[in-house]
Amino acid sequence: MEFMINGRNLAVSDRFREYAEEKIDKIEQLGDKVQRLDAKVTKEPNARQADSALTVELTVMQRGPIIRAEASAADKFAAFDLAYSKLLERLRRARDRRKVHHGRHTPVAVREATATLEPASTDQPIYAASSNHTGSADTVDMPNYEIDNDVPAGDSPVLIRRKVFSGIPMSLDDAVDNMELVGHDFYLFVDSQTGAPSVVYRRQGWTYGVITLDAKCADGPEDPHEELVAYRAREAATA
Repeated sequence: MEFMINGRNLAVSDRFREYAEEKIDKIEQLGDKVQRLDAKVTKEPNARQADSALTVELTVMQRGPIIRAEASAADKFAAFDLAYSKLLERLRRARDRRKVHHGRHTPVAVREATATLEPASTDQPIYAASSNHTGSADTVDMPNYEIDNDVPAGDSPVLIRRKVFSGIPMSLDDAVDNMELVGHDFYLFVDSQTGAPSVVYRRQGWTYGVITLDAKCADGPEDPHEELVAYRAREAATA
């Protein structure tokens, strides 16, 4: 398994790199043919609270869906431990889901499977821009651009970063599962049933919503509409 680690607004020390490398053995055991683990450590100079100044984001690239976890703490070691614990839990759930699919047993409900997860923080973005950045022993005295060509175009200070991913068609149920595995509040996918680009997102409580773009509605043959479906209802009926 390839392990990549980098820091944003701080330098990653050899001690921290060695600490991380010593703890990632379980990832290959739980993952589905893991290819790479990416770790990103971010220091927020203007964090509202000192105990959230350091954020560690871990992303597992494997044969199956991408699995991601992040956590914030007062120091990078504590943040890594928190993110690593979340990542292992999501890897275990993904492994159990593979066993369920292969064994054709009734799957665990999303509410039960995600009961131990902490809600995503909405206090501030992970990579909040800061115009009052000042250098320190841990900070990098350079603009907060993640890549070399990530610079404003012309006179506009606003950047739009475009990311392109493979659009493998999947069911709505699988899209919900993948959203939980990466810890996001929404997930963009191609619906295997309709072939249309769709976004599933969290609503209040343990409910989800999905928005689907359908060209037929724009052209006139069909009107915009809503429907209510149950999670894994089709699989439960055939089990």
